[in-house]
Amino acid sequence: MDFILNDEQKMIADTARRIGEDFGLEYWRELDANKSFPAEIWQAICDAGLSAAALPQEYGGSGLGMLEVAIVVEALAASGAGSTVGQLFMNNTIFGGVSLSRFASDALKQAYLPKLASGEMLFCMALTEPNSGSNSLEIETNARRDGDGFRINGRKMWITGVPQAHKMLVIARTKRVDEVQRRTDGISMFLIDRDREGLSHTPIDKVGTNTLTSSMVYLDNVWAAPDEVIGTLDSGWRELLDVLNTERIVTTAGLVGTADLALRLAVDYANDRKVFRNVPIGTYQGIQFPMAQAYALNEAARLMNYKAATLYDNDMPYGAEANVGKLIAGEAAQLATDRAMQTMGGMGYAKESYVERLWRDARLFRIAPISEEMILNYIAQHNLKMPRSY
Repeated sequence: MDFILNDEQKMIADTARRIGEDFGLEYWRELDANKSFPAEIWQAICDAGLSAAALPQEYGGSGLGMLEVAIVVEALAASGAGSTVGQLFMNNTIFGGVSLSRFASDALKQAYLPKLASGEMLFCMALTEPNSGSNSLEIETNARRDGDGFRINGRKMWITGVPQAHKMLVIARTKRVDEVQRRTDGISMFLIDRDREGLSHTPIDKVGTNTLTSSMVYLDNVWAAPDEVIGTLDSGWRELLDVLNTERIVTTAGLVGTADLALRLAVDYANDRKVFRNVPIGTYQGIQFPMAQAYALNEAARLMNYKAATLYDNDMPYGAEANVGKLIAGEAAQLATDRAMQTMGGMGYAKESYVERLWRDARLFRIAPISEEMILNYIAQHNLKMPRSY
């Protein structure tokens, strides 16, 4: 196995790092305080071709793979953005890019992918619901035939980036559970206008990830045209899994970069701060060991994520690796940000140290886009071949 980045991948990482450093920690601190969308850095990312690294060249992409996407997200997170930058890639590169490039018609690809690549068009996905949570097969949002199209009704919750999105990937049941033999049947994906009549949304007040709004979404008799079905009507579950599992990859990349950044900030502080005996506190094992543990976990998460991305790029099963990487990365980022705050003492709790934002934002990703408990369920059932427990 080759663990060495090639010259093109190194160049991509350097480009992402330079963009991240050009904006820096203070940019993200101010956006977080004002709950503002990071439009400027996203446009810079698009202008550099990084948002479209995995898109086909004929639609404005670079024709690379999910590994390169992970490298980009990791570098941006580590250079100042933290884990929430992964959400920008989830919404656009994954929810928009993967769903369109893999499952949409040529006409939709031609219409939307170049605009995604240029930053002209933003995306979001509406899957999670108040009554189903992680049990996506129990979604209640339905799309019923109306002439040659569909009428969508339902509620969605914790939908990221709705106010800025131009298009929303809506997951709905086109057949009820009692109409199908398997619960995985009867699920379809629709790509509709975010501002379409009957679609409304309200923000959810939350602890972190303030630069991207999380919303309740209400779908009241929303029209969807027949050509807005993405993938296979009534059989979209397997196709949706490709969207969800690649979402794990960019989530993990953002967490890995966050741990890198938190450890760098903590080490710089510990090597400079002197309290007792006129020696840096970084000489104490009580400071060193937790950060060394976080570093070790983070390196394991990085490699597992690269493996998941490489498997995906080679059209091989990658779900287990994507889930394991995300599990470890969540633990590593939480440990790294927590110990960075502890290392800095009171200053770690201050906004000006930047670490508290990394800590708040990273905490979300032990719950979402899939909880640690559901990952452990997956590993037990699919990898260890144990009985299903839920």
